[in-house]
Amino acid sequence: MTDRVIGRRDAILAMGFGLAASLASEGARAEAPKMVLPEGSGTLTELAAMLEKAPRRRDFKTVPMILADRNDWDHEALDAILAYRGSPRQVWDNTDIASPWLNGMRNALNTQVFSFRHPNFFLVSATHGVAHLALLDQAMWDKYQLAKLTGDKFAKNTFIAEQPGASADPKDFQQSDGVYSSHNVSIPALMRRGVVFLACHNTMWEVSEKLIKAGVNPDKLSHEAMAAELTNHIIPGCVLTPGIVGTLPELAAAGFSYVK
Repeated sequence: MTDRVIGRRDAILAMGFGLAASLASEGARAEAPKMVLPEGSGTLTELAAMLEKAPRRRDFKTVPMILADRNDWDHEALDAILAYRGSPRQVWDNTDIASPWLNGMRNALNTQVFSFRHPNFFLVSATHGVAHLALLDQAMWDKYQLAKLTGDKFAKNTFIAEQPGASADPKDFQQSDGVYSSHNVSIPALMRRGVVFLACHNTMWEVSEKLIKAGVNPDKLSHEAMAAELTNHIIPGCVLTPGIVGTLPELAAAGFSYVK
């Protein structure tokens, strides 16, 4: 069963699923990570290639409160997601950073791929609220004391840290401390399995407002400039949307089932 589910050719695909996303408008990219996709996931693999090539603009000087220009979010990548015709498709509405949201998505993937044999199962995290802080790099956590916004439940952004199970053999899907286990629960681990994390412009605008009101603004930035800086520090691979709550109906219309 192992060889049927995780084939040698497809076990680790040398392509980025947007983790090597552009850090500037010119399209500069980091080295692509290795994907861990099941055998038979051709449709998902094609989407991965499209998302890896889709531009991500992360060189904003300022951003407006409401994004009215498609060039101000990752519209090419979002359009590719909405056009995906593999199935099933599922979107998780994630707002609580302290909930077991990443582990829940891991379990959904394992059940769909290994139990129900749906190699093209596509899972999207609609990330906003406090959970969105997990999509910002450690530099922003340090500069803006973002740990305080979590109620000091997290001293740093542990959600982007690699876990011990990441180095295990992906062909062994039953390994209790392996790639698919609770010993490998992180945003990078899920991204390698094809999960896309959608980022929310509205959340970053609101976080900026809170920080300015709290006096956490070391560079004395305007609201528009601070929101831009946070946007520029979204971790690689995420897809910026103009707002998660407003994007959820688009995903529903495209056939994504909703999980809260």
